[in-house]
Amino acid sequence: MTDRAEMAKHALEDLDPEFIKTVKPGDIIVGGKNFGCGSSREQAVTCVKEAGVAVVIAVSFARIYFRNCINEGLPALVCPAAVEAIANGESVEVDLAAGTIVTGKGTFAFPPFPPAVQAILSAGGLIPYLKSI
Repeated sequence: MTDRAEMAKHALEDLDPEFIKTVKPGDIIVGGKNFGCGSSREQAVTCVKEAGVAVVIAVSFARIYFRNCINEGLPALVCPAAVEAIANGESVEVDLAAGTIVTGKGTFAFPPFPPAVQAILSAGGLIPYLKSI
């Protein structure tokens, strides 16, 4: 059995050694193009979710990383305009159902997830979803 809390202690440590010390529950990661590239293991998503990250917003995602986010119940949103607008530390509101991201610079739209994906995210991931049906 994998210790999720132990894995979270090492979330993004190669990119930002201070990440785990500064991340707070509900934080949002904002990334660039092909976010998650090279992270084909589920642990890449498990670590950031367990550390408290609520949403990842990026210009685009690596296909496997995106799917692992859904499987783990971590919303991965593609919204290049919001990525450009969001400042580090800024308060951001995300409405998954409406498909909107509200920042200090405005409201940005992203394609809402299909109902099946929304159900997986609401359940907390694919395994909890499958156990509930």
